[in-house]
Amino acid sequence: MSEKTARRNWIAHLWREWTIESRRPIAPAFAKPNPAEWNDACVTAAWLGHATVLINFFGIKILTDPALFSRIGIRLPGFTIGPKRLTAPALTIRELPKIDIILLSHAHFDHIDVRTLHRFDHSTKVITAPRTRDLLRWTRLRDITELRWEEQKSMMTPTGRIDIVAFRVKHWGARMQRDTCRGYNGYLLESKGRRIIFAGDTALTDSFGDLRERGRIGLAIMSIGAYNPWIRSHCTPEQAIEMANAAGAEFIMPVHHQTFRLSFEPFREPIERFKNALRHQAERIALREIGETFVLPL
Repeated sequence: MSEKTARRNWIAHLWREWTIESRRPIAPAFAKPNPAEWNDACVTAAWLGHATVLINFFGIKILTDPALFSRIGIRLPGFTIGPKRLTAPALTIRELPKIDIILLSHAHFDHIDVRTLHRFDHSTKVITAPRTRDLLRWTRLRDITELRWEEQKSMMTPTGRIDIVAFRVKHWGARMQRDTCRGYNGYLLESKGRRIIFAGDTALTDSFGDLRERGRIGLAIMSIGAYNPWIRSHCTPEQAIEMANAAGAEFIMPVHHQTFRLSFEPFREPIERFKNALRHQAERIALREIGETFVLPL
């Protein structure tokens, strides 16, 4: 399928989403995390849906690319033009614990959802990609740091210090057709000698191998969906595993599937391909379904 045909088909899909699909019910999440019971002496992560992961990193509460409403897209008074959720978020905004840090990988509507970000205030710190700060200007978020690739931010929270490094991925950052100047990041997080990766969105790239130099990586949070036909900017499940392996990750958490219909592969195909590719190392799969919780072994 050519990119021109794919774009035409995608416009038709969005029209169906706005008309016929608007009446479709949203399925419940597979499970419901209970962050109040998580141990601050551990590293715990729960997949809330799409690229939104709630992480307790030794007591530091982190939320990645939060998108927790029924639709993503262009917000107009009273409604949003864009894809509707297939699966509800595992936690609502009100059910979240107090968030210390929000990580934003890039400016696409499914990763910087301003409607969700409006629900946080100045006490939450934000790490985001270059030239994306302006998208947050109408929120109450004020402690905002843009990181370029290889730049690091050390942050102190009431429960400890965390170091966050932005690293190169293969994607694109434009929110609208012409704002192609915007950046896009993956992130390496480190605290108390433990490291995890939040890769954001990426196509296959050789940059993950460089992360090995920073030490053992316990968990890689990898996007595995939206590759058909967008393979130039998103990886297949097998490629996600390849990149996590290059980084030396012990466990892999597959995200960015089963939440919004952003491409043409079948609903369950990404996770089935992912599980099949790791069928001989199934113990490395951190979780499989929205709402499940993973505790990184000590």
